[in-house]
Amino acid sequence: MKISILRNSTGRRRTSTAVALGAALALTATACGDDGSGGGDGAEGSGKGKIVFWDNNGGVRTEIWKEIIADFEKANPDIDVQYVGIASTEYQSKVDTAIQGGGLPDVGGIGASMLAGFAAQGALDTLDFRLAKSPLNGKLNKDMVESMRAAGGGDDKLYSIPTSANNGVLYYRTDLFEKAGLEEPTTWDRFYEAAEKLTNKGKNEFGYTIRGGAGSIAQALDAMYGQSGITSFWDSSGKKTTVNDPKNAEALEKYAGLFKKVTPAADLNNDFTKMTAQWDTGTIGMLNHNLGSYQDHVKALTTEKFRGIPQPTGPGGKRVQVSNPVDGIGMFKGSKNKEAAWKFIEFAVSAQSNSKFNESAGQVPANTDAAKDEWISKAEPTKLAAEALNDGSTSIVQLPYYLPDWNTISKAENEPNFQKVLLGDMSAQEFLDTMAEQLNEAQAEWQEQKG
Repeated sequence: MKISILRNSTGRRRTSTAVALGAALALTATACGDDGSGGGDGAEGSGKGKIVFWDNNGGVRTEIWKEIIADFEKANPDIDVQYVGIASTEYQSKVDTAIQGGGLPDVGGIGASMLAGFAAQGALDTLDFRLAKSPLNGKLNKDMVESMRAAGGGDDKLYSIPTSANNGVLYYRTDLFEKAGLEEPTTWDRFYEAAEKLTNKGKNEFGYTIRGGAGSIAQALDAMYGQSGITSFWDSSGKKTTVNDPKNAEALEKYAGLFKKVTPAADLNNDFTKMTAQWDTGTIGMLNHNLGSYQDHVKALTTEKFRGIPQPTGPGGKRVQVSNPVDGIGMFKGSKNKEAAWKFIEFAVSAQSNSKFNESAGQVPANTDAAKDEWISKAEPTKLAAEALNDGSTSIVQLPYYLPDWNTISKAENEPNFQKVLLGDMSAQEFLDTMAEQLNEAQAEWQEQKG
C-alpha cells in the first residue's frame, strides 16, 4: 500500500509522518522490537525472552497495564515485557518518528483513530490468521472488530485487536444542580441554561469546562453535530463533508461562545488531563469527556456528587453524537519475537484481563465474556451509554478514521484554528470551511487509491 501524500489548502505537501531525530534516538534506546528499519518483516522468534510494549495512554493507564503485565509474566515466566508509557497526545508522533528512524516496539496500543496512518506506512502486522487460530476467535465484539477493519484504510485487514469502546459522556455535579434548582442537562437547552446559572466568576465558579488544548476537535465536533442534528459526516455523494454545513457552523459558534463566559480562561490550552483534573476540584458544574475518566471522578467526588449521562438530545428528543474510536492493541511488523508478542496480546484481551482493564478504564470491554461481568451494571455511565446506543434514540456520525491523514487534520492542522475560534479571532464558518477543504481532498485521494 502506498503512503498517502496530500496537499492542504495552502499548497503545502504533508504526510502523517513526523520525523524528529532526537525523539527517534530516545525511543530507539528503549525499544528492541525491530531491526531499525521501521518496516522489516521481523520473525516469529522463540516465543520466549523480551518484548517491548508501548502504551498509547501512558500515565492514565500505566498502573492497570503494569498489573496485567505482572499477571502475564507470572503465567509466562519465560517472557519479559518491557513497559513504555507514552502520553496519548504524543503517541502518534513518536510512532511515526520510530517508523522512519527505527526503534519500534513489538506491541503497542493502536486505536482506530491512528490505525490507517500506521498501516499505510507498512508498520503493522496483519492479525487475521492469528486470531483465526486463537481462543479469542468468536469471543470479540463483532462491531468493534469491524470498526478496526474499516479503520485500517480499505484493505479489510485486521491490524489491531480491539480492547475497548468508549463513548461521549456529559458529567454534571448533581449537588450543584440541586442547590441551583436546575433540571438534569438531558437536552442542549438545559445544558446552556445550567452553564450560565452555575457561573459566578467572582467566586471562581463556572458552569462548564471546554476543551481548547490537545484533542479539542473531536469534542467540538460532538457538540456541533449534537446540536445541528446532521447525522452523516459525508453528503450523499460521499465526496463532500458536512462539517461546514451552515447548521454546524451556527451550532459551533454558539458552543465556542461559552469560552470565558461560563468557562475558566485556562481552558484555552487544557487537554483532557488538565480539564478533568480541574473539574474534579469541585467548582465547575459540567464536563464533556468520555467513559475513560469515570473512575477518576469517583475517587475525587464520590458517586453522590455527580452523574455521567449520555450526550444531550436536540429537538424532538433526538440524540446525535460522533463516533468514538475503538481502542486496541497491535503488533509491529518488525518484531523479532512475534510468537511472544501474540501471546501477550491474547492474554491482554482474554476475558479476565480485558474485564480488569475496562473496569479500571470505565469503558466497554471488547471480550464478550468480560462484557457480562457484574461491574458494568454498577458503573452507571457505562450502563447508560450502552442503553443509549441500543435503544434507538442515538444516531452516530461515523468519523473517517480510515483516512491516513485524519489524525493530522483533526489535530495538528486544526487545533490552533479552533483556539482562534474560541478567542473570537476566526469565525466558526471560516474554521469549518478550511477543515472541509482538507477533508474533501483527503477523501478524494483515498477513493482514488481504493480504486
